[in-house]
Parts: sequence; structure tokens; C-alpha cells
Amino acid sequence: MSLDARPSPLRVLADRKALWLAVPAIALLAGLVVIGSRSVTSPKAVAQAQPAVAEAATAVPPKVETPVAEAATAVPPKVETPVAFSTEQKQELEKIIKNYLVSNPEVFLEAQTALEAKMEKEQAEKLKVAIAENAREIYRDPTADIAGNPNGDITVVEFFDYNCGYCKRGLHDVIKLVESDPKVRLVFKELPILSKGSEEASRVAIAAGKQGKYWDMHKAMLEAKGQMNEAAAMQVATKLGLDLEKLKKDMASPEVEAEIKKSEALAKKMGVNGTPHFLVGDRAIPGAPEDLYDQLENHVTELRKSGCSYC
Repeated sequence: MSLDARPSPLRVLADRKALWLAVPAIALLAGLVVIGSRSVTSPKAVAQAQPAVAEAATAVPPKVETPVAEAATAVPPKVETPVAFSTEQKQELEKIIKNYLVSNPEVFLEAQTALEAKMEKEQAEKLKVAIAENAREIYRDPTADIAGNPNGDITVVEFFDYNCGYCKRGLHDVIKLVESDPKVRLVFKELPILSKGSEEASRVAIAAGKQGKYWDMHKAMLEAKGQMNEAAAMQVATKLGLDLEKLKKDMASPEVEAEIKKSEALAKKMGVNGTPHFLVGDRAIPGAPEDLYDQLENHVTELRKSGCSYC
């Protein structure tokens, strides 16, 4: 999956496993410190407390003129004197923690798995909220280029870059979905994040859409070998028989510029920083996994059963 300079929190953590795998050790140490501070009393503190206890036992209480009923119900305040760990105690705790972690290294893997699961769940919840808030712009933008059935019951959205290797790899599965399901509507969101050539190619593709050739240009440019830029895209347009003069004029139009900027702004709001990235209802498929077609088909099938108010 192609990435820009803004990696997701989960990817940052994954690239720095050696750093954050120390989390369980730190957590365990903190827990022992808290427990120890509440329950461990050093010998020195005990020795200091003994004379005070003896004095309290022999002291004669002063005369108190408080009514009997009030005195009977009075509760003395609880005083907790914090006890600091001695150097020896700290060293012993460190030794216990180290021995435990060395003897149970699977703790690190358990912590890693739990953290990833937690972050994925949080990301999924944030994505659902973001999709609901931007549903119309994502799924029903009247200016968006589409493929498949314009009136389809389920819409699949793809953010992509024409120079993205994973977008090229996933193209076959996308074509298969459109051709095998006559009720699917596919919406394209240009996200040219890899190079200047990517943006040039996006301009050509959007301009080709004004001649009714977007889907043909889209497939041909992703299937082409080598770097895609304006020159390469124009060669593809020539082979497809497009009006090149009109194409060049439309490429420079404010509408084409606005379409690209709009897709980039939407991707930023959605937290999409890599290509390809698919949205189906309130679900997302980042990248181009080997089973991309199966995942897309399953999401479409499930949404048809459960219903989708905006896709």
C-alpha cells in the first residue's frame, strides 16, 4: 500500500516494536510500586512508630466536655503516612520484574496483540462516525466518476493513485466485482499522493470522463507499465480515440482542479493516507489484500441483507 508522509498511529507503533514492547514491563513496575507504597513499611518506620505506640498506651486522656452521644459516634480521622522504598527494596522489585519477564516472554506478545486489537477497534469506531458525517460526499457526490450500475443498490468507493503498485494489483478484483455484480455502483476518488505524474494522470482521467471515457481510461492507465504521467496518459488517450484538443482544454479547467482538491480534502477528513483504500458502507478495506474480491463481495452481500441508508 502506498503511503504519504502521514502514517497512521498503528503503523507508527508497528515500525517501533522494540520501543513500545517495554510497555508491559513499565506497567508491571508501576503496579508493584503502588502496591508496595500502600502495604510495605520499612523497619526504620516501624522502629520510629514503637515509642509513639508505647506513649499512647500509657497516656491519660484529657477531660473532654463533649456530650456522651456525640463522643460515642465520633470517628477518628484516618492518617496514612507514605513509606518510600529503600534502595534495597527497589533493587529487589526490579529483580522480581526482570525474572518474571524473562521467564514469561509471551507477556510481550500478549500486550502487542491486545494493543493492536484495541487500536483497530478505536479506528473502526472513528471511521464509522466519519463516514456517517460525510456520507453524501463519499457515496452520492453528483460530480464523481463512476463505473458499474449508476443506480446500483450498494456503492463501493475507492481512493487510488495511478502510480500505486497495489492499486494496479487490485484492479483485476475491482473489475471482477463490477462485471459479476450488475447492482454494484463503483465511485472513484482521485488521491494522487505519490508524484507530480500521479496528479497529471488524474487530470487526464477526469477530463476523459467528460467524453464518457473515464472507466476505459482508468483501466488502461492502471494496466499500463512504467511511470504514469501526462505524456503516458495522453498516449493511452490516443489509443482510446479521445479528442485530444478537448482533453487538454478540460484538463486545465477549474472543475478538474476542484475535483482533485475535493477528493484530497475528503481523504484527510476520513484519515485515508494510503492507496488503495476501499469503503463499503461503514466498513473499510485498506490496501489490496490477496482476497480483495472476496472481502468486497462479502461486504456488499452483508449490506444488502442488513440495509445501508447511504451507500
